[in-house]
Amino acid sequence: MTTSSMDRANGPTSGTGPVANKEWADLPERAAGLVELLRCNAARTEQDRRVAEENIAALDAAGLFGITMPERLGGRQASIRTLVEVSSELGRGCGSTAWITSLINISGWLIGLYPQRTQREVYEANPRARACSALPPQGTSEAADRGQTITGQWRFVSGCLHAEWALLGTSVIGASGEQPDQGLALVPMDQLTIEDTWHVAGMRGTGSNTLVADGVFVPAHRILSATKARSGEYPTEFKNEALYRAAFVPTLALSLAGPLLGLARGGLELVLASLAEGRGISHTLYEEVREAPATQTQLAEAAQLIDTAALHLMRAADDVDNWAASGRCMPLPDRARVRVDIATLVRRSREALDILLSVQGARGFADGNPLQRIWRDLGTGSRHAMINPAIAAEIYGRALLGIEEQVTPLI
Repeated sequence: MTTSSMDRANGPTSGTGPVANKEWADLPERAAGLVELLRCNAARTEQDRRVAEENIAALDAAGLFGITMPERLGGRQASIRTLVEVSSELGRGCGSTAWITSLINISGWLIGLYPQRTQREVYEANPRARACSALPPQGTSEAADRGQTITGQWRFVSGCLHAEWALLGTSVIGASGEQPDQGLALVPMDQLTIEDTWHVAGMRGTGSNTLVADGVFVPAHRILSATKARSGEYPTEFKNEALYRAAFVPTLALSLAGPLLGLARGGLELVLASLAEGRGISHTLYEEVREAPATQTQLAEAAQLIDTAALHLMRAADDVDNWAASGRCMPLPDRARVRVDIATLVRRSREALDILLSVQGARGFADGNPLQRIWRDLGTGSRHAMINPAIAAEIYGRALLGIEEQVTPLI
């Protein structure tokens, strides 16, 4: 019978809170302080199809792009729990801004897995350098002297409009043409071009466009083995830094989750504020929506669904942090549970927002009502392939049954 981390006598305690540098404990508060600014700029961010520069400057000034950057290079090196908390705060104000902030930070975490030489190349010239990433190996690669030459197109690269570096999934080709590995190639953005392809219903402001490389040489020290990373083998020399021992796929998946929770919370706050206006319910005798038992019970249900989503999300983040602190590789059943915890967040957040839209009524779909943008942003962001609830449930069910054959290596 498969057991969870809570049942293992020798495993870390699950749900005991994040392992974090206390010096940066105020990062979620800094994020909360920017919510009103993000709300004010959310419509413009969507219209311009890129995060407002005022938001970017405020996030940078607050140190919220360096959450996962090594402290020895000027970053915060906070916990994954902190990253999730920050992005969920930002999501209350603007889903697109929260999304690119989280994914830029997770790209910074990925850079922290590379050798010291690579990290210095990124940060010594610009201590505030930002990166974006596209993990699927969408391009082609050829062996070159002490590296690879890559060509191709990488779609859906969130944050590329605000980054100086990009991590691109690629095959790694040997001298004889064999493919011994898959990797993440770290490339300066000035060696790539951006194609404007992100025309979507939701998360419009993320600018998740297509990056194009045409015969770009990437030295070997700037290629991270994705195969080894999935099993917890990272080339960083700083093995004492717990953040850069975090499980690869669970950490990547968690970076997508915080903004979704923030969107659901923002939707609840918006509806509660609108109910204070004292309007009634059309075609009923209720002169105030808030007086209707149906409104009260629906709001309670939506709030409870959001709380459920948050509890699962924070448990998953704590599990990743605690296993990283233990210095041991997170076991597959625990990694699978992180995936299904995030899937639970996805389902509960969608359900909560559907209820809130029902409370708001048809007016919630007016162009000028932020609730419909929140609905579209949540609907789009929660369809990311890595957090597909049906696939996550299958992964977890197989893990619980001890079935070794899985549906994906990304666990």
